Amino acid sequence: MSSGAGAGATPKHVLLMTAEEAAAELKSLAAEIAALDQAYYQDDAPKADDAAYDGLRKRNAEIEAAFPNNVRDDSPSKRVGAAPAAGFAKVIHSKPMLSLANAFNDDDVVDFFAGVARFLKIDDPASIQIMAEPKIDGLSIAVRYENGHMVQAATRGDGREGEDVTRNIRTLYDVPNRIKNAPEVLEVRGEVYMAKDDFFALNDRQTDAGAKVFANPRNAAAGSLRQKDSKITAERPLRMFAYSWGEVSDVSWATQAEFHDRLRGWGLQVPETARLCTGAMETIAAHADLMDQRPTLAYDIDGIVYKVNRLDWQERLGQVSRSPRWAIAHKFPAEKAQTIVNGIDIQVGRTGSLTPVARLEPVNVGGVMVSNATLHNEDEIARKDVRIGDTVVIQRAGDVIPQVVSVEIDKRPADSAPYDFPTVCPRCGSDAVRPEGEVARRCSGGLICPAQRLERLKHFVSRDAFDIEGLGVQNVDLFLSEGLIAQPADIFRLRERADWFDSAEGWREKSRDNLFDAIDTRRTIGLDRFIYALGIRQVGQATARLLARHYGTLEDLRAALVEAKEPTSGAFADLINIDQIGPSVAEDLIGFFNEDHNIAVVDDLVAELDIQAVEAPDTDNSPVAGKTVVFTGTLETMSRSEAKAKAESLGCKVAGTVSAKTDYVVAGPGAGSKLKKAEALGVTVLTEEAWAAMITD
Repeated sequence: MSSGAGAGATPKHVLLMTAEEAAAELKSLAAEIAALDQAYYQDDAPKADDAAYDGLRKRNAEIEAAFPNNVRDDSPSKRVGAAPAAGFAKVIHSKPMLSLANAFNDDDVVDFFAGVARFLKIDDPASIQIMAEPKIDGLSIAVRYENGHMVQAATRGDGREGEDVTRNIRTLYDVPNRIKNAPEVLEVRGEVYMAKDDFFALNDRQTDAGAKVFANPRNAAAGSLRQKDSKITAERPLRMFAYSWGEVSDVSWATQAEFHDRLRGWGLQVPETARLCTGAMETIAAHADLMDQRPTLAYDIDGIVYKVNRLDWQERLGQVSRSPRWAIAHKFPAEKAQTIVNGIDIQVGRTGSLTPVARLEPVNVGGVMVSNATLHNEDEIARKDVRIGDTVVIQRAGDVIPQVVSVEIDKRPADSAPYDFPTVCPRCGSDAVRPEGEVARRCSGGLICPAQRLERLKHFVSRDAFDIEGLGVQNVDLFLSEGLIAQPADIFRLRERADWFDSAEGWREKSRDNLFDAIDTRRTIGLDRFIYALGIRQVGQATARLLARHYGTLEDLRAALVEAKEPTSGAFADLINIDQIGPSVAEDLIGFFNEDHNIAVVDDLVAELDIQAVEAPDTDNSPVAGKTVVFTGTLETMSRSEAKAKAESLGCKVAGTVSAKTDYVVAGPGAGSKLKKAEALGVTVLTEEAWAAMITD
């Protein structure tokens, strides 16, 4: 179905209309065209030919041109794009858009079912029902409806904050502007994608026009949705599958399967290959079936997402770090190809690790041209005996990161020689040492190494750290090479170097000021993101959040880690007593905060920033907020994981060992040394029933 034409000279019948008549007809046309759109794009059952449809859109355009004040929010004209936006505003998701843990083989799926059963204390994992939904290879989106009207659409972004793409989403015929019989507030989440045939046709048009061609449908979908000019988005064949929800004023469905039915009733698309499965074996069989169908599907998928069907179980399972416990993505095996190793380069990471990368003869793997692949470390090179000139099998791990799988020994050149891994840093010449027990060889140069400085700065501005818009990898590299920045705090002083931008190629006053403004908006940062941005070894987002919640302020964290330098100190015991933080992570934390050059970097940053405590759980009515609890023995009414999750949601600190700072020990049958230590220290010991009564009163 074509999109119709715009209005030319105003027809006589329109000139004779009153404003009231125009408003009434525009309302009628909006409803009629919306019904035709649904029949064509959603039901695959057209109710009008192109000529009749184009006639309705043309009449709508003519009336709107004559009566611009009567243009409706649900006007068909708003689906063909609007004037370019100046940029994308940021949207804070009312509920975070979580990422998923991955399963790469059948054993991982069996473990997932077993883990759910343990958490919920279900005797038979084979009785658990899940919805198996194809994992669409597209761009995650959240579309918000209020009183049945679309009011906002935002990309996933970093899971907490995305970009406002409402104008562009309105151009998708798969996404209704209005829905009926929906909750007052309904946020639908899904995936914007481009069908394979549409992708190839788009690339043909791009080639004919001498424009950029896209590497794969996902890149095409992402690039099309993030156009500042929504008219360009309207010209791209984007579609959307819905699969979940965010904020909802009234959740009236009890299962994931029932929600799928609601989505269809609201006129939203759900993948036809989604199915309800019971137990791991049936689920694994569904994975095999869909993998067989994969080449014939109209759209790209890279696996299946399994979701526990019952919502009450989903709520009990909750989440760990940034992933729900009730869902997992089962990836498909990576696609493979053969090519030749033209060389081996060494990349130096932000922590000094030397990573070998194979430079390959470019080859197409799953629709993407691959010219580099990771070799991981020197042990992997030796184990696989990868040499320059070898013919190798490569794959895109998880369909993302290319890696060398094996060497075709029978195709090896006669003059090949084993690869000698360097013992000095290729960037600064410092010794590259391999600590005992570790697989990585590391540059000992620290921040004097330009590679480490660059990688740490790139990490500092990355999406899950400071996420400064306009300050991507290329600009960080440029500013470092030009001497504008050397340490993270220099980023916040770039405005003082405005004269450099005035004479630099490619920087206009507006783009310069936009960058400065984006930097200033990040002067206020949560303590958890600040800790993560420092790039401390073994400290990821989850660990950073644990530290931020435990210590509260940067000052208290620093003081504790300085004191913890002495292994017999109470501060060290308190640190390793934090759930999920062991001696190895503690050693890296203490080492970082006891090195003078790191302290100088942190102090420099503190002078530029407002570092805020992380958002605490809602503990207004919690009787245990701020208390420290230890669980020991066998819990009978809930699993250990569920008990910890519940305690943390109430503002408790869950510790792994008992100390004088412990407020409660919840002891079940079989409790041993922790119970004895609690009794010796006079810590309050509770039965599981007493604990449950305390937190529910």
